[in-house]
Amino acid sequence: MLSPQVVIIGAGAAGLMCAMTAAARGRSVLLLDHANKAGKKILMSGGGRCNFTNMYCEPGNFLSHNPHFCKSALARFTQWDFIALVAKHGVPYHEKKLGQLFCDNKSSDILGILLDECQQAGVDLRLDTSVSTIERAEKGYRLTTSLGELNCESLVIATGGLSIPTLGASGFGYQIARQFGHELLPTRAGLVPFTLTDPQLKTLCTELSGTSVEDCRVSCNGQSFVENILFTHRGLSGPAILQISSYWQPGDTVSIDLLPHIDLPEWLLEQQRERPSSELKTLMGEIFTKKMAGLLAEHWFASKPMKQYTAAELKAIAERLSDWQLVPAGTEGYRTAEVTLGGVDTREVSSKTMESLKSPGLYFIGEVLDVTGHLGGFNFQWAWASGYAAAQYV
Repeated sequence: MLSPQVVIIGAGAAGLMCAMTAAARGRSVLLLDHANKAGKKILMSGGGRCNFTNMYCEPGNFLSHNPHFCKSALARFTQWDFIALVAKHGVPYHEKKLGQLFCDNKSSDILGILLDECQQAGVDLRLDTSVSTIERAEKGYRLTTSLGELNCESLVIATGGLSIPTLGASGFGYQIARQFGHELLPTRAGLVPFTLTDPQLKTLCTELSGTSVEDCRVSCNGQSFVENILFTHRGLSGPAILQISSYWQPGDTVSIDLLPHIDLPEWLLEQQRERPSSELKTLMGEIFTKKMAGLLAEHWFASKPMKQYTAAELKAIAERLSDWQLVPAGTEGYRTAEVTLGGVDTREVSSKTMESLKSPGLYFIGEVLDVTGHLGGFNFQWAWASGYAAAQYV
């Protein structure tokens, strides 16, 4: 029977970080995953370039019912610590925008760092391994797996959430948490595109499918993000939409300012003075694409020469463009969601050690916990920080 000191279930970002750090402390570590490859989510992230952290990472970039929980781990393993690890391995990277750091080459460079560190530290990594039962033992935990029975002192759950089931996501971590007496906060898809069913909105989005609008301000429930939006054949996507989706609840109205950097009432009056014979859609075509300007004119306002608009009409046009209100029908769900909101209630987990306050020797790290980052490298930083924190104590 295998009897490592530490068993970690889940060879994703958090599990790999925890394994390499605990093994480097001299602990014997067995890292299990039911998939045929470690770090599948790492490989597909950031369009294949892995947005591995953010230079401006701070606790305010995370959602949780217990907002103070993430502070301790994030302070003990910062974005600069992970950047130092990337530099140590000579992996080239760049800032894309807003502090988001991406590999110059491909995501497998980040996975390679973690696997190299695991190998050097002596981690025993077993893929294609299923876990059927877990129970308390006299000292620690006993697991029944496809490798046979295992005993360990410390058991770490790094199984992730429910997002992107095609990569092997499952609710296994939540099941274990429940088994050992933990409360689960309701889970839902986060960082996910919106779907629209209103016929007029759907037509507009379908006709503009693939069109991106830069730096829109998207707001909901007191939160705002200024980033690009993308029209899709099913609704709306793009970074600003993904960000606000984590704050949206079914039935809520989302407000979109398509031109937050322009004083629209002033700009429209200026165009009326300087180009009175130009059609509104022609002028809008200089800001948006010609196709988008034409469709907005068709759906939202009749286009005519600027000199023919009254002051009240121009004010109404400005308001429509700067406060486009819509109620999404829903989201694309876990199929395309980047993260899972909710999960294991952090009030029942030590913020210092990531250890269960209900079942000694049981630890939870990464996305399985009720801690969700904004888009832009924050969820990876939570994986690194929570994995590192648990590794000091397992």
